[in-house]
Amino acid sequence: MTGKPDTLNALGLISRLRRAPHEHKGDAGKVILVGGAAGMAGALLLAGNASLHLGAGWTILEMFDPASAHADCQQPELMIRLVNPNPIESLKQSQPDALAIGPGLGRSDLATEWLKASLTHNAALVIDADALNLIADSKELLQALQLRNQHYPNQTVLTPHPGEAARLLGQTTTDIQSDRLGSVEKLVSLTQSIVILKGQHTLIAAPNKAPLQCKDGNPGMGIGGMGDVLTGSISAIAAQGVRHNINLWEASCIAVQLHASAADKLVQKGTGPIGLTPSETILEMRSILNNLL
Repeated sequence: MTGKPDTLNALGLISRLRRAPHEHKGDAGKVILVGGAAGMAGALLLAGNASLHLGAGWTILEMFDPASAHADCQQPELMIRLVNPNPIESLKQSQPDALAIGPGLGRSDLATEWLKASLTHNAALVIDADALNLIADSKELLQALQLRNQHYPNQTVLTPHPGEAARLLGQTTTDIQSDRLGSVEKLVSLTQSIVILKGQHTLIAAPNKAPLQCKDGNPGMGIGGMGDVLTGSISAIAAQGVRHNINLWEASCIAVQLHASAADKLVQKGTGPIGLTPSETILEMRSILNNLL
């Protein structure tokens, strides 16, 4: 594709999330987030906190690290449990409205089994971090992703950073960064998924949709955990969208722009860019969202 992508302008869609007086947690949707292997539990907790603060009715963490699979006294609203060794049965029982896999996932055999099960489930699915790396390393998993998108079109979003994009395409990070627009289009063609290529001026593209570019954001977002926040945010908005007329493409667009706008707002207030944290960004996202309702 030649030319420049259109600018992302999705915050106007947030008004659809407005709650009616009679609504309850079921109307706000159920999110399951999968990951948090030993030494990486913080990634899943950040995703969970983003989901919670952006309005999901339930947020359930399937935690791989046994030492971290317990109630969080700082955030007791999160439902944290040790990952179920039978992912198919777990998803069948839980019936999430949105499912995300990847933050701190690791590359264990059980991680692979959870990814396989996630690819066959019909909920909106966010694939991030090590889940992307597992797909990059396995033709079987890539084929399962492609088959999923035949059965459940427009129900899967991938959120690679340039390194993960490079592994999926068999290229280098330099290749990706030198042609970001071409790279995101190649990823869409390869996976038939919605794809968010993170980085400066994040790109979002999907089958049969022209790519969009987010002009918001700043260098303070270049810190571990920001991607986990985005994953949890997409999941929360997609889960609410089931009953509030927001599809996964729209939820992804809202989350990308809300995430970047919150980081910019914090910098305007004097927080960062150096030292800006993902946790601060979550709270600013909540504030912006509610102000737009």
